[in-house]
Amino acid sequence: MLKNQEKINEVLERGVQEIAVRKDLEKLLCSGKKIRVYFGIDPTSTRITLGNAVPLRKLRDFQDLGHEVIFLVGSFTALIGDTSDKEAMRQAMTSEEIESNFKTYKEQAAKILDFSKAKIVYNGDWLSKLKFTDIVKLAQNFTVQQMIERDLYQKRLQAGKPIGLHEFLYPLMQGYDSVQLEVDLEIGGNDQLFNMLAGRTLLKIYKNKDKHVLTTPLIEGLDGRKMSKSYGNTVDITDEPNDMFGKIMSLRDDLIVKYFELCTDAAFSEIEAIKKELASGANPRDAKARLGREIVALYYGQKAALKAEQEFKNVFRQGRLPEEMESKKLQVTSYQPKAGQPLADKLQDLLVKLSLAPSKSEARRLIEQGGVRIDGAVNSDWESSVKVKKGMVVQVGKRKFVRIG
Repeated sequence: MLKNQEKINEVLERGVQEIAVRKDLEKLLCSGKKIRVYFGIDPTSTRITLGNAVPLRKLRDFQDLGHEVIFLVGSFTALIGDTSDKEAMRQAMTSEEIESNFKTYKEQAAKILDFSKAKIVYNGDWLSKLKFTDIVKLAQNFTVQQMIERDLYQKRLQAGKPIGLHEFLYPLMQGYDSVQLEVDLEIGGNDQLFNMLAGRTLLKIYKNKDKHVLTTPLIEGLDGRKMSKSYGNTVDITDEPNDMFGKIMSLRDDLIVKYFELCTDAAFSEIEAIKKELASGANPRDAKARLGREIVALYYGQKAALKAEQEFKNVFRQGRLPEEMESKKLQVTSYQPKAGQPLADKLQDLLVKLSLAPSKSEARRLIEQGGVRIDGAVNSDWESSVKVKKGMVVQVGKRKFVRIG
């Protein structure tokens, strides 16, 4: 019983930001009753990042405790678009885009959850059947003041940015998921707190049932900015081991401990020891290497983690090219600098074509900072033309390499 209490305490403390209500949830878990827990995700992209994985890992913790877990796919709410972490309205998605994005979601999430012991549901199965009168009744439980007081709306009002009326419907829809599923607990990132509490309110009103809410912290991207594909600072759980390890080695030093706590299974005592070592002046590189091994091993196994570390040492400490490098064929048709010369690409266009930069503006920034090499030579002129040839190696930063096939 004491050991079980210790497990419950760790689940309620590690990687947790807020719980509504902690003492009541702890009492429920200690009673031995099996509870129903759910986590929902809108398929607005095709990749699950380490940031997305934080609440998924917490859901797995409850699965390991023997509770019933539900993985909810926001097939309907994605049509509305959640702007809880956005500074502007999210562009509406089509049903086809949502379906396409979800194709790989289960495969990715299976790296964390045991789907033989989990239930998958789609909120379009019930939300699409609500009548307009049902939505009006849902809306009667909230006020405009409650909605507009949220920080994200206040910032947009002050900046003169529009707020779509449909955005107020999102918390109602997510809240109704709790009513439909009659859950005991909902897990989500801290940016989802308002939406999750809306579900707590609605479940009490419609079913007279208490729902607990547990939020996990949001983690910054590798460079300390918000984790975002557009910044190119994410670590995806489907990244190849070498790329995953290399990304972790580029992590900002002040985020090392946070990543250990939220993204690995390392024991509290080990993390505390690492924290003390860093505070006493230990080389952050060693801690990052340990972190990289831990994270790669979680998703690919210990053997792959050790191999990725060795590859990193070969490339970055000994100056070799990676043993395994992505190869891409390229059709060059965009730019001809002078009559009679072979077709070439502007360097910034080349990086975008090779998916080494998410946009031309980001490519220009990388080039001007001296982070781009062609066959080992730095090229800092973003407007320069590059004659593309077979076997050419294009490098961005310390860990991105592409060989022209």
